Amino acid sequence: MRKRVQSIGSSGLQSRQFLEGVVTGMAPMSNSTIVPVALASDKQTYYVLAGVGNVSLRLALDTASADLWLVSSECTSSACNVPKYPLTFESPTFVSVNSNATTFNVSYADSTGAKGFVARESVSLANLTVANQAFGLATSSDVEFPDQVSGVLGLGFPRLSAIAHNAVNATPFFATMAQNGQLDYPLFGLSLTRDSSGTLSFGAIDGSVVTNRSLIEWNEVVPFAPFAAESNTSSYLQWAVVLEGVSVNGTAVTPQPTYPTQTLNSSLALIDAGTAGIFGPFQDVSRIFSLISGARLVDADSGQWVVPCDTEETMSFNFGGRDFVMQPTDFLIGPASGNPNLCLSWPRAIPPSSDGIDWQLGHPFLRTVYSIYSFGINTKEPPMVGLYPLSNASTPTEPAASISAFLASASATVATTLPNFLVPTPSFTTPPYTFNTSVSAPPGEIVRSGLATSTYSALLGAKHMNATALPTITPSPTVVTFILTDMSGHTVTSVSTASQPSITLGVPAGWKASAASSVRVPVASASWGFAVALFALAWGVL
Repeated sequence: MRKRVQSIGSSGLQSRQFLEGVVTGMAPMSNSTIVPVALASDKQTYYVLAGVGNVSLRLALDTASADLWLVSSECTSSACNVPKYPLTFESPTFVSVNSNATTFNVSYADSTGAKGFVARESVSLANLTVANQAFGLATSSDVEFPDQVSGVLGLGFPRLSAIAHNAVNATPFFATMAQNGQLDYPLFGLSLTRDSSGTLSFGAIDGSVVTNRSLIEWNEVVPFAPFAAESNTSSYLQWAVVLEGVSVNGTAVTPQPTYPTQTLNSSLALIDAGTAGIFGPFQDVSRIFSLISGARLVDADSGQWVVPCDTEETMSFNFGGRDFVMQPTDFLIGPASGNPNLCLSWPRAIPPSSDGIDWQLGHPFLRTVYSIYSFGINTKEPPMVGLYPLSNASTPTEPAASISAFLASASATVATTLPNFLVPTPSFTTPPYTFNTSVSAPPGEIVRSGLATSTYSALLGAKHMNATALPTITPSPTVVTFILTDMSGHTVTSVSTASQPSITLGVPAGWKASAASSVRVPVASASWGFAVALFALAWGVL
């Protein structure tokens, strides 16, 4: 979710180990962790399970904002009809900030938002815990969450944080771990899928997905100059990188940046795990669809194009000189119910944004790569975004029959009837550039503060890239097949499934509440290992 760009001082800036130990009190096992990422039923929200104090809650993932906030029991609007953080529960790890008088207010580009007060609490994802983490407790919100999701886990840079600007020592969750040296390496990795098989890792990358670290394409994050009176130096704001090109079936489209002087003639792309689509400027998107036979603009307000549903064209985004290819099943949204032979398609076109970010690459693109977000190291290494392709760029184009079968299985039909006339491409007035143009902000800038502690050894520096040394972590299995030999020499094959203990979202263990919402989550990795050991001992193999 991209936050609205506002000046500092207002309401903020623009927009498997498995679920182990979330509320079990398990002792930390390492400085890395990996947790499942699920796609909600709205097909637009990816979420994880977190522990906030002794309360388990689902949090939507967002790389384009930086604040962790939750719906509190004080919020009574219809949007807050989700599991809440219970203020009436006296959590032993809850710390009030300024007697709950320090406010937070976040707003998003879709005009929704939340407000409330800042507090501190112990926050855990699997075996990693940050004590006294500053977070927002919403007392009012119109952000609609699906599937009992209760808030947002923002993974952006601290400069984006509304909470950090309103409270002292209120660094966001991921940045806190990186700045404290709490992780094996100051990064997180995301695997997004069309179901609940994705992962979020901290401190290491998912070794079950990234099988060859040398194939990761690393891109320097672009810093941004200060707002007019914010400071006199540039710093990192968004996970934005230079987009070098777009192509359709190999025919290149050179991006035309909205602010060529201010962005050094580069088109900037925001890598956004909180956005369900792909968005780009009209000057680029219109040229992309001009290369697809039968494509046409059908809604100027939303920037929506349609293409024939049997299109076999591929679409590629080029980063660092490497093409990342999207097949039709990656960028097609679905057929229009009134015109079933035409499919709505990504990207959509958007008006110019005053922050100079022309492209926003969300779920459709991110499902084609494993994305890595390295926070950077003070005085040593700039922030980097790593992209690991999940398919070979030379993969044959999908045949029309495969595309049709995919659309049918995905129940992707969009309830709309398309206009029976040509829609003209709109024109826009470019707004004034938001940032101070007198301060330079070159990509890959090494900064002295604000990133991870300099006690880390740099592995991603431009002069000494050693990405193959990055730590990896592998999800624990939920189903294991054992081929065991007992003491009599008999061989036994057994399939064992990890148990799934019940938890109640929004209700501390042992605490009664009238509105209980029970879910089942995969068992802790360490507990699973203990169960395996007992099983092996029972068969005399240990």
